Amino acid sequence: MTPLRFAAIGIDHRHVYGMAANMVDAGAEFVGWWTEGHPNTEEGFVKRFPDVPRAEDAEALLNDPSIELILLSGIPCDRAGWAIKAMGAGKDVMSDKPGCTTPEQLAAIKAIVAATGRIWSIDFSERFEVPAVTRAAELVAEGAIGKVVQTLGIGPHRLNRDTRPGWFFERDAYGGIITDIASHQIDQFLFFTGSTDAEVTLASVANYANPDDPGLQDFGEIALRSDRGHGYIRVDWYTPDALPTWGDGRLTILGTEGYIELRKYVDVGCEGTDHLVLVNGIRCEKIDASDAGLPYFARLIDDIRNRTETAMTQAHVFKVCELALTAQAMAEARA
Repeated sequence: MTPLRFAAIGIDHRHVYGMAANMVDAGAEFVGWWTEGHPNTEEGFVKRFPDVPRAEDAEALLNDPSIELILLSGIPCDRAGWAIKAMGAGKDVMSDKPGCTTPEQLAAIKAIVAATGRIWSIDFSERFEVPAVTRAAELVAEGAIGKVVQTLGIGPHRLNRDTRPGWFFERDAYGGIITDIASHQIDQFLFFTGSTDAEVTLASVANYANPDDPGLQDFGEIALRSDRGHGYIRVDWYTPDALPTWGDGRLTILGTEGYIELRKYVDVGCEGTDHLVLVNGIRCEKIDASDAGLPYFARLIDDIRNRTETAMTQAHVFKVCELALTAQAMAEARA
């Protein structure tokens, strides 16, 4: 079968490196890219994909009938507009998170999906690019911890101020810390509890450590409740420089018969990534889950070919964005 051909529009966030590399690893062909200007991610992007040509303009990619998928990792507030253009041109879309930054953008995306039947997917990298989450999903499906009743997700990040572009500090550009970072944990809550909807019961944002950047929110938290379970989420920009990676992201999945804790990127004092702790009635162990694989990308290719929803349902994507935007608005109203 001819490989699926894809292109990228907007490379302003480094998440595009993983998005593109994982699509290539899944068997797709990266045939072109375009971005506005020369963001500070460009050098690293070209180093990773030296043989992929830069198009003269985005329309050259959108008008190429052989390109089936467009990757989007531009400035967050611009992603929805490009997604609408791409779907209008007959392309499916994989966006970096956040896929949209306002309720109006989400409504417009829902409308174009309904009108065109195209796929609008978001690469929630803290699930789809973490092998430990793949293994956790398998264990939950096997019934290793009984019925999941709560997720506890934290998403600490390093600020890396010197490398951040101006838009990073502009609230309207990145959409707020919950819309941006916490979308990962909302996705995981819905997925692991099997929820299709939820209520936001708590939401707050703050800027505690960066008073000279009033547009930056460096702390956020939310709580969720559904008919299937509960969730608590904390995100921040406080990762200390001594930590050997960008953030000590963790997820605890509580079940009626045990629990799983994921120490995704680091476990201080231990080697490697993708540490999984499983505790239930007969097992209490730490598992190296680094070889569990990343099925989202191959599944998305199959979905594009077959018009199916094996990677992630469209309703799930919409609900993650809706809850993130709702929580962001609630937090700012109370700030």
